[in-house]
Amino acid sequence: MAQTLTKTIPLGFTAPNFSLTNVVSGNQNTFNDLSGINGTVIMFICNHCPFVVHVIDAMIALAHDYNPKGIAFVAISANDIDNYPDDRPDKMKEMAIQRQFPFPYLFDETQDIARAYNAACTPDFNVFNHQNNCIYRGQMDDSRPGNDLPSNGKDLRKVLEYVLEKKQIDFEQKPSMGCNIKWKNQ
Repeated sequence: MAQTLTKTIPLGFTAPNFSLTNVVSGNQNTFNDLSGINGTVIMFICNHCPFVVHVIDAMIALAHDYNPKGIAFVAISANDIDNYPDDRPDKMKEMAIQRQFPFPYLFDETQDIARAYNAACTPDFNVFNHQNNCIYRGQMDDSRPGNDLPSNGKDLRKVLEYVLEKKQIDFEQKPSMGCNIKWKNQ
């Protein structure tokens, strides 16, 4: 299994807006429609990646814990569905319903939004504050498939507490690790 890290880029950028199809509702959703009053977590995921499968329960738990506190979660899949049919919108919808995602699951067919966010892997986490500025690009926790560490979201939980307290991040941001995004024609 390939191991790709989140790209390290300067923080502080404003969340790129998007209009993507919500695979469950069929509606178009934008960042502005979905952003939380206190912050927003944009997660690039997919159905088949073992890194995502390994942490999906913790991702769902995080959303359940922080949605009531005004932090929104949005999942986006940008994988090439011709070469990775498990990531097709119908399969995404199936997974979202089966797992009862407490967040929208959007399909980035053109992969333009993944590029706009400089996404590299699944899972790839971007945390935006109440002003929609990126304050964190990093891992959810130290757990990886096969390392026997608990998937509890401790790094992301710490970040979200800082967001709620409107505090500046003052700790090391470890990159997320996962499968590379499956780009078209590459």
